[in-house]
Amino acid sequence: MAVYIDPPLWPAHGTLFSHLISDTSLAELHAFAASAGIPERAFDIDHYDVPARRYRRLAELGAHEVDGGTLVRVLIASGLRVPARRRPDRIRRSLLTRWEQTLPGTSRLGAELLGRWSEPHRRYHTPEHLLDVLEALDLLFTENDGAETRLNARLAAWFHDAVYNGRAGEDEAASAALAGSLLEGVVETHAEVRRLVLLTTTHAPLQGDRPAELLCDADLAVLGRAPGGYRRYLAAVREEYAHIPDPEFARGRAAVVDRLLNLDPLYRTAEGRRLWAVKARVNLSAEAATLR
Repeated sequence: MAVYIDPPLWPAHGTLFSHLISDTSLAELHAFAASAGIPERAFDIDHYDVPARRYRRLAELGAHEVDGGTLVRVLIASGLRVPARRRPDRIRRSLLTRWEQTLPGTSRLGAELLGRWSEPHRRYHTPEHLLDVLEALDLLFTENDGAETRLNARLAAWFHDAVYNGRAGEDEAASAALAGSLLEGVVETHAEVRRLVLLTTTHAPLQGDRPAELLCDADLAVLGRAPGGYRRYLAAVREEYAHIPDPEFARGRAAVVDRLLNLDPLYRTAEGRRLWAVKARVNLSAEAATLR
C-alpha cells in the first residue's frame, strides 16, 4: 500500500493544487491525510486536493512523488477512481429520471427516498449503490419478466436500504415498513414490495420466487466486480463501520463473508450466475483468507 502525490499544477482559489491518492485503500488515504493535518473537506470522492504549500511536507511524510499521468494510472488500477458518470450530481439526475419512469407523477416521493439514501453517515449504502442495483436489474430482466415483476423489483430496490443505521435485520424491517406505508395508495402491490424488501435480510429467496431472486441477485452484484472495484466496495464498507475497532470489525465481516460463501447458489438467477458468480467466489474467498 502506498500514497501518491502529483506536482501542484492545478490552479484554483489563487494557488496551485496537487492530488493525493492511495493505490489500495481509501482508509489508508484518510489516515495519511489526517496524520498530515489535511482537513476532511479537501477530500473529493477519490482523492484529496492539497495546496502547493503542503506538497513538500507530504512528500517528506511518505507520499510518493509522481507526474499527473502516472497518478491517474495508479488511481485507475487501484479500482478507487470514480468516473465522471459516477459523480454525485450525475447519479442524482440519473436516479430521479429513473424514478419518474418507474412511477410517473410521484417526483416528491422519489426525492424523499433519494434524500434518505444521501444521508451523511452512509459510505456504501449510498445513491451509487442504489444505481448499481437498478442497473444490475436491467441486466437480469428477460423478456419473460412482465411489467408487474419489473415494477415490484425496481420499487423494492429503491426501498431496500432506505433506512440504514448499520443494524442488520432492524434496518431491513424498517425499510420494509417504510415501503408499506409510503406506497399504500400509490401502487396496488405495496405489500409485495414490502415482502421483497424483507427478503434482503437473508438474500435466500425460495426457488422460483422470481421477483425476490432478481432483487437479491442485483443487491449482491457488487460481489462480482473486478478486483479493483471489489477493493473499492470493501473500503466503503469499512468506512461505514469506522467506529468499530479493527478486530471486532474483522470478526463481524468474516461472519458475513462465510454466510455469503455458504449460499448455494449465491446467485439465484441464471443471468446472475453467468454475469457474476465466478468473480464473486474468487473475491469472497480471497477476502475470507485475508480476514483469517
